[in-house]
Amino acid sequence: MRLTILDRYMLLELAGPFVFGLSAFMLIFAATEILNVGKLVSQDHAPVWAALSVFVWSLPADIVLVIPMALLLATLLSVQRLSGESELVAMKAAGITFARVVAPLLAVGIVLSFVTLYLQERVVPFANDQLIEIENNVINHVSAFSRDLTVSAPLPGGGRQVTIATAYEPHSRALLHVTLIQYDNHNDPRQVAFADRAMFSANKWTLQNSSVYRFNPDGSTLAEPRIPMQEVEIGENPTDIVKRLTNDDPENMSRAEIADVLRSGQLTPTEYRKYVATYQEKLARPFACFVFMLIAIPLGLRSIRSSGSTSIGFGLSLAIVFVYYVVMTICSFVGEALVTLAALWAWMPNILFTAIGLVRLRRAALT
Repeated sequence: MRLTILDRYMLLELAGPFVFGLSAFMLIFAATEILNVGKLVSQDHAPVWAALSVFVWSLPADIVLVIPMALLLATLLSVQRLSGESELVAMKAAGITFARVVAPLLAVGIVLSFVTLYLQERVVPFANDQLIEIENNVINHVSAFSRDLTVSAPLPGGGRQVTIATAYEPHSRALLHVTLIQYDNHNDPRQVAFADRAMFSANKWTLQNSSVYRFNPDGSTLAEPRIPMQEVEIGENPTDIVKRLTNDDPENMSRAEIADVLRSGQLTPTEYRKYVATYQEKLARPFACFVFMLIAIPLGLRSIRSSGSTSIGFGLSLAIVFVYYVVMTICSFVGEALVTLAALWAWMPNILFTAIGLVRLRRAALT
């Protein structure tokens, strides 16, 4: 679709304030991250390059939060200017409808919603993985995670395999004191293996000094000779394991990662409700870009009549964001409590604010 002169004009009007808003809000978030860098160097004695890497890899998560806020401020400021200089009145006098004027702005809201969703699902999880690796291997010098680890994975022929380990060593990429239990389709154990270690190399896990016991249908047990090296598949690689041991917060995961955890069946009822609610919310949140656009357009028309200053627009943006996230937090609690309706409550803030925005847009179009 070819852009008209009006489309290009409206997009240019929005671009400047958007860059300003993105820079202003990112500076606020970056200030907090800079304080963290100073703490890592002065108190934790981390290498400067590692602290700076933490700062860089922290930025993608901040950008995801900042884009809707910057778009809200940009819309307020651009509409304020157009209204304050009577350009909207001139467009209306030329026969251009209000809906046609704001159409490019709404299109930007939709596009940035999907851009934010992509960043949240692809870029932020990768950045979080880098953060975990730097913090554990360079800053905290973690030699081993002394926590029980359980991994459940389906078997090719049916049934499932449960892998249990007492610790994980990041530097050697090894699981310690490993137990593998294979269940058949009726959830009856058919084989169990014990090993001192499981090493990960060339994209494969290898059990060292493993003992295997097979359970026959007649109830007898067959013990196989001790196996020095045995290749196995447990369903997770070292990156997945470190992520699970160091980060059990679904907020730092992608929706695909949350779905994998939900399918694993290893969550308590409370954790399950939290993961389901977060899974739904992560799809709804990026569309705050479009919702904020709907709210900001009519609000920009009204606020210019009292004051057209940038400070007023900045204050209004913060107020709207605050109210939106208060409503979102309340809906999140309800979504966790009513897990069967988690999808509805995840979208409830967007539904409410979209309804308000559409009503106000209609009134603005009629004036």
